[in-house]
Amino acid sequence: MDTRRLYSFIKIIDAGSITRAADILHIAQPALSQQLSALEAQFGQQLLIRSKRGVAPTEAGRALYLHAQLILRQVDLAQAAVDVSGRAPAGSVSVGLAPYSLGAALALPLLKSVRERYPDILLHINENFGGVISEAIMTGRMDMAFIYGAGPLRGVQFEPVRTEDLYLIGAPDTAPSGQGEVRLAELASLPLLLPSRIHTIRQVVDAAFQQASLRLNVVGEVESALTLVNAVDAGIGATVLPWSAARAILDVRTLSVRRIVEPVITVKLSVVTSDNQPLSEPALAVHDLFLELIDGDKNRQE
Repeated sequence: MDTRRLYSFIKIIDAGSITRAADILHIAQPALSQQLSALEAQFGQQLLIRSKRGVAPTEAGRALYLHAQLILRQVDLAQAAVDVSGRAPAGSVSVGLAPYSLGAALALPLLKSVRERYPDILLHINENFGGVISEAIMTGRMDMAFIYGAGPLRGVQFEPVRTEDLYLIGAPDTAPSGQGEVRLAELASLPLLLPSRIHTIRQVVDAAFQQASLRLNVVGEVESALTLVNAVDAGIGATVLPWSAARAILDVRTLSVRRIVEPVITVKLSVVTSDNQPLSEPALAVHDLFLELIDGDKNRQE
């Protein structure tokens, strides 16, 4: 298969027009149309629907689009592996990190460690939510992720690496007075700021309240970690976070942080990778380095 045709096909879909794709690729439109016709002849399927407004993929075209991305990524990885054979790992590695997680707290140490140990690796860090990250891994747009959750999820595999308790965090006037621990029932009367329901932490908190026949008083859903911290510090409401995120906040804020008990609520941090694509050499190096950082963080706590 001519990978140039696959690359051109992807550009046509992305541009939504054969004319615009030809301009982007700097080739004549008739030549690009011939490449498309050759692909359709090869697969025996119509891949695009043409109209005055441009082009749109058929069902077969959408399937080829996804596989073409994976194929071209594998070709790039193969070329990179050949280029650096016998040398230190090099290439681009994309890592997803869940907000409010130990992964996010270790993002800066990871970036620093990769620069020091593997200067030829270009690290791309994407802080996003589990569902978005998992989809990126399934489609080959991301190498790995460190997110809360333990699966199962079709197309990706979960490797649990850490379990963390959840803590109530709030300004002195919005959180219950006292130190150490707080019962789940005491949270029912509090105004809470939490991530939206697509986030694992929110799902775990919702489930705990439901099992205890308690009702959450959510006064705001905040996806930005910085905004969440500022809102809690301003006394708008309290929040619930894992210890790693709570500890990071305590480094710069004076807030009440108490472990939730009766029951204790826990979340699992997992390494997520593709179910059908092995990690490249540079991605494996970053994977192992991140696990080192997690182990080092655990040892410091102990």
